[in-house]
Amino acid sequence: MSIPPTLDRARLHSLLAQEEQLFHKNHPRSHELYQRACKSLHGGVPMLWMIRWAGSFPVFVKEAKGAHFTDVDGHDYIDFCLGDTGAMTGHGSDATVSAITEQVQKGITLMLPFEDVIWVGEELQRRFKLPYWQFALTATDANRFVLRMARLITGRRKILVFNYCYHGSVDETFITMDEEGTPTPRPNNMGPQIDPRETSKVIEFNDIDALETALSARDVAAVLAEPAMTNIGIIHPEPGYHDALRELTRKYGTYLIIDETHTICAGPGGYSAAYGLQPDFLTLGKPLAGGVPAAIYGFTEEVSQAFNGKLAVEDSDVGGIGGTLAGNALSIAAMKATLQHVLTEEFYARATVLQEQFTAGVEAVIQEFELPWIVKRLGNRSEYWFRPRPPKNGGEAHAAVDPELDRYMHLFALNRGILLTPFHNMALISPETTQGDVDHHTKVFREAVISLFA
Repeated sequence: MSIPPTLDRARLHSLLAQEEQLFHKNHPRSHELYQRACKSLHGGVPMLWMIRWAGSFPVFVKEAKGAHFTDVDGHDYIDFCLGDTGAMTGHGSDATVSAITEQVQKGITLMLPFEDVIWVGEELQRRFKLPYWQFALTATDANRFVLRMARLITGRRKILVFNYCYHGSVDETFITMDEEGTPTPRPNNMGPQIDPRETSKVIEFNDIDALETALSARDVAAVLAEPAMTNIGIIHPEPGYHDALRELTRKYGTYLIIDETHTICAGPGGYSAAYGLQPDFLTLGKPLAGGVPAAIYGFTEEVSQAFNGKLAVEDSDVGGIGGTLAGNALSIAAMKATLQHVLTEEFYARATVLQEQFTAGVEAVIQEFELPWIVKRLGNRSEYWFRPRPPKNGGEAHAAVDPELDRYMHLFALNRGILLTPFHNMALISPETTQGDVDHHTKVFREAVISLFA
């Protein structure tokens, strides 16, 4: 067996500098707008995490449609980031745009129900097999709301999450484990309201013994989990893990919350429908309304009855669950159109085949150059990772993070017309992605590898 090639760090540093120069040369208008933005926007961007793009300033977008977008310098890009799942339906789906345009003429937000919201509720029942649904604007809020419900019903103050999980900006989830396995606030947890060790327990994904130990104290109101971890690479559950998770949560009177915000890539009903999970709560945001802010949370009959038994109707508007714009008419209209016409069985069937080909292309290059890298896939989502074996939990995945190599691969792709998700090497397939788009990525990925190792 031959020895895998070794990454020359000095060479990587030099190549990264070359790509930065190329990026600056080819994006003068974006740089001009960025300099102007710095005078009114903190960091020159409308949202803090936008400073993390591979270039030293972000590309400014002119317009986007389908699986492509054009920047202000006239460059066309294949968009495999797709708003980190928020635009997984593709940019400007005709059905969603038509519904939005029609609804804008009839009212955007009303604080009252209307008939389309019933259609959406019934469709959510059909897809996700839970009887009752409520609406929010982001998956973060959906997760916050169900955690409040679980603590109210159970009278327990603790929640349980997995090491290096991500569930939006939910305060209780910013907890991790150090190398000795001791819980600690997640690094760079900005201005926490309270030390998350007061509110939360944390264990590694796929560790059944740790799960039972954590739940056996009977002080955990809910486990909040992605069915497969996705924000630290794609980490699949080991055989039997979900059976154990469901059995142990029931044994110790703990609710199970499944967050499908990224794993909706697994199919029309997410990972839960694809693999027959039976959560007490399910949360989901991002692509539901084709890019319009919208999120949902559903729950069982038992949860509904228990919650009603604790609910004071006269205080329901100030109890910490809900928002004035949640369930607004525009979001609901966009959600109905997206569920009915875009996030369909036909889309997932086609997108999954293309993602299999995307994954096969990356794997072929990895094998050709005998690299100690892997690529993992879930539905129409895949991600390559610079380690020889799939991680089984967040701790293993985090230990393999290589920020400099990540940035190089992203910037190399960006300079050649490909946008990947900025925080990791993730690619999504939209309804408008083509075989040509996939093949171009394989070509550029191979060129990047040649630049590093040939």
